[in-house]
Amino acid sequence: MEFRHYSVLLKETIELLNVRPDGVYVDLTTGGGGHSLAIAERLGEGGRLICFDRDADALEAAKARLRDYADRTVFVRRNFGEAAEVISGMGVRADGVIADLGISSFQIDNIARGFSYASDAPLDMRMDASGGMTASELVNGADERTLSRIISEYGEERFASRIARFICEERKKEPVETAGRLTEIIKSAIPAAARRTGGNPAKRTFQALRIEVNDELGELKRLMGSFCDMLKVGGRIAVISFHSLEDRIVKQSFAELARTCTCPPDLPVCVCGTVPKVKVLTKKPVLPSEGELEENKRSHSAKLRAAERI
Repeated sequence: MEFRHYSVLLKETIELLNVRPDGVYVDLTTGGGGHSLAIAERLGEGGRLICFDRDADALEAAKARLRDYADRTVFVRRNFGEAAEVISGMGVRADGVIADLGISSFQIDNIARGFSYASDAPLDMRMDASGGMTASELVNGADERTLSRIISEYGEERFASRIARFICEERKKEPVETAGRLTEIIKSAIPAAARRTGGNPAKRTFQALRIEVNDELGELKRLMGSFCDMLKVGGRIAVISFHSLEDRIVKQSFAELARTCTCPPDLPVCVCGTVPKVKVLTKKPVLPSEGELEENKRSHSAKLRAAERI
């Protein structure tokens, strides 16, 4: 199956990174390699691109797509939350870092991965298929209260408790092992009137399970707490989020790192010692243009924020 991924906000991201031909750049979520390719095309012989992804299929596809730039590209199969440690071990500092937090079209469309509620596939949802808990194990193993919390918090689903209850009742009869069966359970749990609007009623629950299975918010928090260690002074980071919880983490992290003196204004000298580490480049998130929204419906929730190391 061909690895496809529409690179959301590509032009805007590359402009914010301000790619230099001799710079070092890190794509933390390489996916199909769209952002990586745009960066590689702007690098000269002295430039370097380091591509991370936890998905082995993604890295293989990216290697093929970037084969013309193999002399300046390195591929690393690791979670992006571990990137600062890896980059430090390489003895380099980056001029730019990009993280596109969206799931790739390939992962959604590949039935075998179990991400899509539109197919009757094994309920997997792992971005790294080599290990870790599957969505099936989560759905069949977590207690009702835990499932309700996950679906409510990560899916922002108002019928979370009802869905969790229905799942727990149905799994007593037979384990919930396919995306199709889970979708039917969710549909039966949501009142008919609520199912008539808002697209597939399973969408929010599937999103919540995927976030939990892959510890997506935990990985993002680790990244936002360590990205400064990857950047040179003047280096930039651009993060594209697709979920309100993700965007909140990025926004708050940038704001915290950009804080200046917090002493009361009547103190003659600063005693708090707060020194800003970054300058926020996007006071408001950059959103997709109308043209991009028409071209790719999956970009509708995308928000791009960027900051510069100072």
